[in-house]
Amino acid sequence: MVAVLRVTTRNARFQQWEALLSNRTKRQRGGEFLVQGVRPIRMAIQLGWQVRQVLYNADAHLSTWAHETLDATRATKVAVAGELMFELGGKMDDAPELLAIVAMPDDDLSRIPTSPDMLAVVFDRPTSPGNIGTLIRSADAFGASGVIVTGHAADVYDPKSVRASTGSLFSVPVVRVPSHRPVLDWVETIRADGVDVRIVGTDEHGEAQATEYDFTQPTLMLVGNETTGLSSAWRDACDHLVRIPMAGMASSLNAATAGSVVLYESARQRATKERA
Repeated sequence: MVAVLRVTTRNARFQQWEALLSNRTKRQRGGEFLVQGVRPIRMAIQLGWQVRQVLYNADAHLSTWAHETLDATRATKVAVAGELMFELGGKMDDAPELLAIVAMPDDDLSRIPTSPDMLAVVFDRPTSPGNIGTLIRSADAFGASGVIVTGHAADVYDPKSVRASTGSLFSVPVVRVPSHRPVLDWVETIRADGVDVRIVGTDEHGEAQATEYDFTQPTLMLVGNETTGLSSAWRDACDHLVRIPMAGMASSLNAATAGSVVLYESARQRATKERA
């Protein structure tokens, strides 16, 4: 393996990578983020994301997967000392074979496909990067066309979010917007093009159960903040509010879990309609 670069000390280049783990401002300024894990790295490469660098463990006997991955990308290869890979890997047990530095795509709502059967998800002001990644994973699993994260929120490109998505971040368009307003303008454009997309919020006091709402319509589904739920602006924008029926002593569901339940219901309804 011939590396263009070799890093064996905590030099400036290593410190730049280390900052990607915890410094949102530096991630944004550099327009890149660090990807950990076999499946996320594989999907980033296979789905054509801009991989800027692949770091490999210079002290390990690399697996066939690692060699094939290095051969499959034109990104700069960097041989990194095992102890430094361990620090960047975010695991307690062992140093990873590979890590990837990947460029962020533009936060452009046009990346999300629209159609008469569209289903997109908005996560309003989430505070947990793990919840963001989990909802992205569910959106991918249940056929959503994209995820929009609005307002002052945790970072989509935080390593915890990337790991929780298990690679789905690279499969489903995810767009960050500063407030509800650009999303509502986007919805109006879609409606003007003839797609009557409905804005459906999830709320424990919704007027109908999720199973009673017709999710086979073009839908923009909203999931609120983990503590405060949907903002008043989003509530006012909703065409409908739906609730998840609950039993037992639980007072509520985790936000990502609630979103996943409604996404499953949407997928179930759509599959039933296709079979009819």
